[in-house]
Amino acid sequence: MTTMTTPRHQVALATGQMRGIADALVDASVWSMSAPEAATTLLELTKLEAQVVELKTRVAAHGDEVEVGTDVGATSTSSWYAHQTRETRSAAYRIVRRGYDLAIYDRVRSGLARGDLRLEQADVIIRSVKALPDGLDPELLIKAEEHLVTAAEEHDAKRLTILGRRLLEVIAPDLADQHESDLLEREEAKAAQACRLTMSDDGHGKVHGRFTLPALQAAELKKMLLALAAPKHLAATHGPGVERRPGPERMGRAFCELIERISAKDLPQVGGRDATIVVTIGLDTLLGRLEKAGVLDTGERISATAARRLACTAKIIPVVLGADSQVLDVGRSRRFFTKAQLTALSLRDGSASPTAVTGHRGCAMPTTGPDGPTAVLPTSTTPGSSARDTTPEHTTRRTPWQSTTTARSPSPDANRSLGQRAWSAPCPILALADGLAGRPRHRGTDAEEGPGSTGQGGG
Repeated sequence: MTTMTTPRHQVALATGQMRGIADALVDASVWSMSAPEAATTLLELTKLEAQVVELKTRVAAHGDEVEVGTDVGATSTSSWYAHQTRETRSAAYRIVRRGYDLAIYDRVRSGLARGDLRLEQADVIIRSVKALPDGLDPELLIKAEEHLVTAAEEHDAKRLTILGRRLLEVIAPDLADQHESDLLEREEAKAAQACRLTMSDDGHGKVHGRFTLPALQAAELKKMLLALAAPKHLAATHGPGVERRPGPERMGRAFCELIERISAKDLPQVGGRDATIVVTIGLDTLLGRLEKAGVLDTGERISATAARRLACTAKIIPVVLGADSQVLDVGRSRRFFTKAQLTALSLRDGSASPTAVTGHRGCAMPTTGPDGPTAVLPTSTTPGSSARDTTPEHTTRRTPWQSTTTARSPSPDANRSLGQRAWSAPCPILALADGLAGRPRHRGTDAEEGPGSTGQGGG
């Protein structure tokens, strides 16, 4: 506990008097103050606050010089002050440190002592002058301090920070470019070291995250999201009259769309294959006959609607399972016609328009992708037969949800029953597999299945 000695110094006397005046105002009511009087009083109190801050930091620096607190075993004046006032140690240290800084930058101290500067402005001015390169003439440093103190009459601390970055252009224009280049390089190096991304699943279908990015990458990301969140893009993908959502929600949806637009071909491989998300889902669910959740290879579960939407732009791989879910056969997947196939279609049919595509249920865009569009190939099948029983080697068929894809037909006697499939979307693969216990199967030609083919043979 601190005991108060009889004040003799004028600062100590004035402090005691101000405390007494403030104590007398504890129960004073302000309801009768007029609006002009309240405005004037508020401004005067703001100036008084700045004056008190300057006086406190000056006394704190002096207390550190005379080693206040060492008589009670404190390691420093800031530690003693933090213990006595219940300030944090970092805040107490800043108060003492600010007192020393104000003793050096007298013009900033005078501005605070008169109540013309705010504490944040004073800190910005001191930081800006300290950031100037070493070896400058002392007269230039004084000129820089005076320039920012004058600018503080019209600008707040945030704008002063911007002006402080260009301070050298005012006091020494010939050195400004090199200094700015060095400053930006240091900032970019620190920003690269500070890159962070954290994500946490709340268990209710949402993942929360925080990130820190360098200014360049943040500007690029913002440009991308603004393009995807633009009303013109939303009207083109969702139709006219789409509801205009709040800004943060639009940006969040744009971020999701940006992730889904990234092609696996643009990413490095992981474990010898493209960066893929594997989704396991039943064939009936894929075709819309059941509503059963899909399971990601990372353990998360997604709705059947989301799985079918991913299948719109993903590769589907047929997987044949035995009674004990043993993998008996894994097919191959090719979603789009090759250039040679398109040429053959043009020669056979006269024209095979790559733009004749239809959208999948739940898709906001046609069936196109990085390898080109999915062409429509006319086929003729007889009632009771499947598209895979047709004579041409390459056929197409449309699923109940309006997909148009390419399938490679196996030999006519092939009897495969496919269950779960797996696909590979910008990153995802969809796996489909139903049990085939006790059902005959032939090892015919592996099929290249698209998401629109059911994968079921005759019998």
